[in-house]
Amino acid sequence: QGMTVDRDAVRRVREQSREWRQRLRAREPDRSRGNTASHPTAPQEIEHAGLLLALAYPDRIAQRRSADTGARFLLRNGRGAVFPSPQPLGAEPYIVVADLDDQRPDGRIFLAAPLALDEIALRFGPDVLTEETVEWDSTARSVIARRRARLGALIIADAPLRNADPARIAAALLDGVRALGMNALAWSDDARSLRDRMAFAARHDPAWPAVSDDALASTLDDWLAPHLTGLRRLEDVQRLDLAELLRGRLTWKQRAALDDFAPSHLIVPSGSRIAIDYSDTEAPVLAVRLQEMFGCTETPSVAGGRVPLTIQLLSPAHRPVQVTRDLAGFWRTTYFDVRKDLRGRYPKHHWPDDPLAAAPTNRAKRRP
Repeated sequence: QGMTVDRDAVRRVREQSREWRQRLRAREPDRSRGNTASHPTAPQEIEHAGLLLALAYPDRIAQRRSADTGARFLLRNGRGAVFPSPQPLGAEPYIVVADLDDQRPDGRIFLAAPLALDEIALRFGPDVLTEETVEWDSTARSVIARRRARLGALIIADAPLRNADPARIAAALLDGVRALGMNALAWSDDARSLRDRMAFAARHDPAWPAVSDDALASTLDDWLAPHLTGLRRLEDVQRLDLAELLRGRLTWKQRAALDDFAPSHLIVPSGSRIAIDYSDTEAPVLAVRLQEMFGCTETPSVAGGRVPLTIQLLSPAHRPVQVTRDLAGFWRTTYFDVRKDLRGRYPKHHWPDDPLAAAPTNRAKRRP
């Protein structure tokens, strides 16, 4: 294959070569004494060879990838290169490749010379670009801000970026939350309960804001981003009060109406205040001990009376014994079969013949 040669680069190499030969001759007063400065493999000439090669082939300046990957290098042009066998140059942080093949993803290096970082900075300074990156690091689960000096594909300097733009940090943190998903946030019981109630309200009335995972992820800029100022880590985000942030999505009118439309608790006939489970937006559940519902003939409902609650009737040990959305029908029929079983398992508890006439109770045992 033919090779295109940069004539200006060749001219610079020749000029630099003449300059180095003059310096070497000046340092070689007597060949007869075995001065090694003029020997082809003298350290000075090896160093000069790297610089001369870099001027001739600037795209072949290469950086060792890392200590744990062996003698593998990254070229300025973005290609990979590797020594086919162990070489002393394999430990050099920077080299210039004079001869390599193009037969595989990582070209094999057949001839190279070392190059010092200060020579790169001195000779190629105008080509070095400084960039500031503010990015989400999925491993650290944090925003990482860095200032890097880059020569093509090579990062020749990398340091923490102080005083990064807060807006860029917040945007990167938001990207991290979006990538991890809503389950990465710290949902307290209060926040989960509120979210379920809002989801129920939105399911039955489109005027309420949607709070599904997809809906929350697509509106992060609205409800989460304003609270990320000064934060960098997922751990910081997890300290936010998500319940309060969700309430911020409601209008004042909706905040006032939520307790009526989707109340968090219901006071049952016994006087106990029982939480309603809205995780199923089609059928919210009230789990309550059967004895606490004695005398109740009307199935409680929410959403302005449009959605009856699914009543999960529990034993004294809080184990489900019956599920119904028709309390009146349960008392008339199924109760008597359930009563037989409960009387045998819980003989000290009160199991009246007429549950509609009996007083509801939240006591563990009947009164003597």
